[in-house]
Amino acid sequence: MAEPRDDSLMNRFDDFGLRRFKARDAVLSVLVVAVLLVLFAGHSVLKAGDEMNPGIGRTIVVAVGHPSSWIAGQLPLASAAHTTTAFLNPEPALGGPGFAAVAKGAQASAITPAAFPPATIGARPPPKVALHTLLVTGDSMSEPLDSDLAGDLIPKGVHVIQDPHIGTGISTTFIVNWAQLSAYQVKRYHPDAVVVFIGANDGFPMSGPGGHQISCCGAQWAAIYANRVRQMANTYRQDGAAHVYWLTLPTPRAAARARISRVVNAAIEVGVQPWAAQVSVIDTVPIFTPGGVYRDAMKIDGVETIVRESDGIHLNDAGSALLAHTVLAAVKRAFTY
Repeated sequence: MAEPRDDSLMNRFDDFGLRRFKARDAVLSVLVVAVLLVLFAGHSVLKAGDEMNPGIGRTIVVAVGHPSSWIAGQLPLASAAHTTTAFLNPEPALGGPGFAAVAKGAQASAITPAAFPPATIGARPPPKVALHTLLVTGDSMSEPLDSDLAGDLIPKGVHVIQDPHIGTGISTTFIVNWAQLSAYQVKRYHPDAVVVFIGANDGFPMSGPGGHQISCCGAQWAAIYANRVRQMANTYRQDGAAHVYWLTLPTPRAAARARISRVVNAAIEVGVQPWAAQVSVIDTVPIFTPGGVYRDAMKIDGVETIVRESDGIHLNDAGSALLAHTVLAAVKRAFTY
């Protein structure tokens, strides 16, 4: 009697001396991948749950998300992976020197009319001009703000360039040097307006006078940071041909991050002062964290709404949409579209 034919082709493993994997191997692989996801991207589980519609599925995902987010928060793996993979963003070589060191005893620069917004001196605002190109850039804080602004402006004929650089900062040039990047962006895009939202990764030591490393977050560190902001703002404003909208950081949940963000925000305010008529600071603190006090939720149109991501740093979709509305209101004061 002939042996029954095996149409499963499973005997090919035996013919070539290959290993057959069992179901338990597959289960073990899934478990290993799940553990790695919790360690490197535990926050994303809770984020996904927060964005789901109410129901049993959301309840289960959120229940799993809370412990996975807590575990990821206790380890530096997520941050390390975030920074390590930032090089995958396609961009020219923009690392290395680029920011001018703070010159000890440098002479004060002359004050120009660009330092005075018309409203502060009772003058008429300049006539509005057409907005053709808007650049939205920064670190991960600029997401999803860039998409929100694009969604509103692209249908109205505005070219919106979304150019976030994840894991970067002004106080470090390891991945991207923002002095070089801002010059590259202006040369490539020639934007009429620029929205800058950056600072979540800052707090690194910077070179001060004499090449000494200055740690965050005293007045000397703030001065170096403000000078870097000033250099970028001057590049983005393109000798007054463009308007810059620089956003401060909403206060983070963690006390250590909140301390850094407070200094970053102060440095932004000081850094752009020479061109206050051309560089508008949009302060997010009064909107999201009045008095510098962190909160996850706030009332939007009378409804208590979560506006922050589970990491206590970034804005979620609702918070970003609210900020986009604020930015657009500022843009409309200077541009038509």
